[in-house]
Amino acid sequence: MHDATPLSLRHHRPFALYWLARVAATIALQMQAVAVGWQIYALTSSPLDLGLVGLTQFLPAILFVLVAGQAADIYDRRKLVRISQTMQGLGVATLAAATASDVIAKELILAAVFVIGGARAFEQPTMNTLLPAVVPTAMLPRAVAASSSATQTAAIVGPAIGGLLYVLGPTFVYATCCILFFSASVLIALIEIERIPPKREPLSLGVLFAGFAFIRTNPIVLGAILLDLFAVLLGGAMALLPIFARDIFAVGPWGLGILRAAPAVGALATGIVLSRAPFRRNVGRMMYVGVAAYGMATIVFGLSTSFAVSLAALAVLGASDMMSVVVRQTLVQLETPDDMRGRVSAVNSLFVVGSNQLGDFRAGVTAAWLGTIPAVLIGGIGTLLVAAVWIKGFPALFNVESYDRRR
Repeated sequence: MHDATPLSLRHHRPFALYWLARVAATIALQMQAVAVGWQIYALTSSPLDLGLVGLTQFLPAILFVLVAGQAADIYDRRKLVRISQTMQGLGVATLAAATASDVIAKELILAAVFVIGGARAFEQPTMNTLLPAVVPTAMLPRAVAASSSATQTAAIVGPAIGGLLYVLGPTFVYATCCILFFSASVLIALIEIERIPPKREPLSLGVLFAGFAFIRTNPIVLGAILLDLFAVLLGGAMALLPIFARDIFAVGPWGLGILRAAPAVGALATGIVLSRAPFRRNVGRMMYVGVAAYGMATIVFGLSTSFAVSLAALAVLGASDMMSVVVRQTLVQLETPDDMRGRVSAVNSLFVVGSNQLGDFRAGVTAAWLGTIPAVLIGGIGTLLVAAVWIKGFPALFNVESYDRRR
């Protein structure tokens, strides 16, 4: 695939382009999340509607997961990513036009979010599947950490920019998102990699569900994916941040951007460390440590009455999440044959999206029933329980010693 392994990821041009594209697209996604969250809460003042945004993003992931995985294993992955990013650009352009024309409504926002979520259902697994073709295998653990750092860098910059631009109006936020999505598509087009034409299997139910079948028979991959799913499903509280920003801390859209960026600060710091010094021992245990720390940070955030303490708790939450993400992503890529990576990555992405978006829906519904603070606390306690149960339920994952030698 590559003639020689470069001294560092920075000197590897295909990965640099990949990294920049990921940053641009994720900044756009984070800015859009700030604008959509604040705008829909301003329109309805309903925690349940904040949860509906998460549910609307999750539905297309369910609908397209099988098709997206099969497409990533058959077609040029760069083209799929470019088409997906272009569709997301058109989605936010629609929101910009509707807001500028003063015809924006909750239903229109949810419809646009559904279209953007559909494009994401294709982009996310294909981007992950593309990475092993961009860098040599020996560099993959560092590349996964650096790629995750790209996401977290964008998750810091994106909400901050989104919150600041929102002062000028949501139209400016959505228009900037559109430009960033189109720029990411151009960067992906510039990546030059050797593409080996995949063997095209006849379409059948067995082929479509091969990703699920592979994961079901691999206890390490299954345990890692399900651990992340249930931990974030229960512990996720990001959908409730507009409530904290407006009703609890009274810090406005700019404060909402800071709150959304705080987890990414901790995640970025952790990602930088792991891109230079990846876990070499007790890999499985480190994933469990990350999940447990995620639950504890969620509880502290729920109990805090200080804006500064809440920011610190969110930063720890992001750092612990990054620990588990790097381990999970690396194990999934190394355990999966290349001709199945698309389908397996699609299933993995479905669970990632499910954990985040259904977690948002869970938080919104619980907050509407029991209150915002109890919803956060219940999620943190649930995450700790999941980590404890998974030690017994998936000992193969817990006992993974290293990426190179699993036992």
